[in-house]
Amino acid sequence: MDFLIKLIELGNLSMSRPTNYGWFHLMFVGIVIVASVLMCVFFRNVSERGVRIICFVFWITIAVLEVYKQLNYTYTVVDGKIVADYLWYAFPFQLCSTPLYILPLVVFLPDGRLHDAMVAYMIAFSIFGGLCVYAFPNDVFTSTIGINIQTMIHHGIQIVSGVYLASRYRSKLNIKYYLKGAAVFVVMLGVAFLLNLTVPSALAAAGHTDEFNMFYIGPKYPCSLPILSMIYPKVPYPAFFAIYAFGFIAAAAIIFYAAKGIVALAHGLRTRLSKNAA
Repeated sequence: MDFLIKLIELGNLSMSRPTNYGWFHLMFVGIVIVASVLMCVFFRNVSERGVRIICFVFWITIAVLEVYKQLNYTYTVVDGKIVADYLWYAFPFQLCSTPLYILPLVVFLPDGRLHDAMVAYMIAFSIFGGLCVYAFPNDVFTSTIGINIQTMIHHGIQIVSGVYLASRYRSKLNIKYYLKGAAVFVVMLGVAFLLNLTVPSALAAAGHTDEFNMFYIGPKYPCSLPILSMIYPKVPYPAFFAIYAFGFIAAAAIIFYAAKGIVALAHGLRTRLSKNAA
């Protein structure tokens, strides 16, 4: 028991809450940029098996860190005793949690349309979610060291894995490929909608008061996302849902084509340098 208490306390070590574009934030921004470049330079032409191994490593990393996060949000030590009280708002089915479910499909699905759809989702929507957090991480920062490290690694892997997959599958990046990824997003959004319709009522019946708002689209709670938080109270819920869905699909399309352009530019530069060297 003493060992478990010490382990929980270790997972709750505190720090000054990081600030936007402070040293902690900028350190991880630098790590993500360097990691993305290195992945694209050294692994952009690996075999299909190599891609799956790389994505498996990404998945294991975020999955292990997610287990830590869930345990951290469940167990605390009060007066020398372990107390369990799960915080349902931390349930792992937000947009940025979806790589937990998509990456294993990238790893294990055979080549084909479904595999393409999962890869396209990672390129467009995973990068989009990760960039949103890295651009404005204030809401995800806490005073717990482990949680801050977990969230920056998790969202960093979203960006790095998406950029890497864009580089590896650069010849496939067209509108049809993107639409496959958008279809996956629609499915995930639908799952979140159904969870938001059913789980809050069940939690309330069980005496829980935690907010449960997956993808921040639940009809029972106001949306707290930038811009959308201003739209939510001013329009009927169906209109808000449509604005949310089409807005995310459009933003992810911009990310997808930006990744395509950057990859093409880097490939052209690499080819030119190789010719000059020869």
